Amino acid sequence: MEDSTDWWFYLKKYKKNYLLGGFIMKNDVKKLTFSAILLSLGFILHQIAPAGVGAVTFDFMVAVLLVVIAINQDFKTAIVAGIVAGILTALTTKFPGGQIPNIVDKMITVSLIYPLIRFRKKFSGTIYMGIVGFIGTLISGIVFLSSASFLAGLPMSFQILFFTVVFPTAIGNTLMTPLLFKIAFSAIEKINPSYAKELKEQK
Repeated sequence: MEDSTDWWFYLKKYKKNYLLGGFIMKNDVKKLTFSAILLSLGFILHQIAPAGVGAVTFDFMVAVLLVVIAINQDFKTAIVAGIVAGILTALTTKFPGGQIPNIVDKMITVSLIYPLIRFRKKFSGTIYMGIVGFIGTLISGIVFLSSASFLAGLPMSFQILFFTVVFPTAIGNTLMTPLLFKIAFSAIEKINPSYAKELKEQK
């Protein structure tokens, strides 16, 4: 026969795990809600962004996706955000046959950029986000052009599209990514100060 203290121990353990699970789930909902709002902004930016040479769009959704990754610092949320960003850009792409390449480039960008988060403390927020914006956009653009070349073919050479669309977009996102990051974090601090505090503590 088990001692009553054993039952009390298991009850406390269950309660602790239940509360911990509820806290984690609540945080996940916050992260996903925040990510959805930002990605909606990215969807609008991608829709109004002009198509460059060869109908390749200047992809500012990448900047939004990178901000989501940098603020949440959660791989599961980053993957979900990458899938959603890929689908949204696929729906609004102006490039013939660019649907699948858009999804592929976002997923690979998330996978390669996420590990860079650990280096963030070595730089100021603005410098870090500028570097991430530049590198992330280059990765996204190179993967998009490579996969599009394989799946649908490119309307002109890879080099021309890279230097006339991808590289200028990377320069633009070097400036836009830190700006969006500051705006997003300031909004969180005003709307939900406790959540902003949680995000600061995890950094």
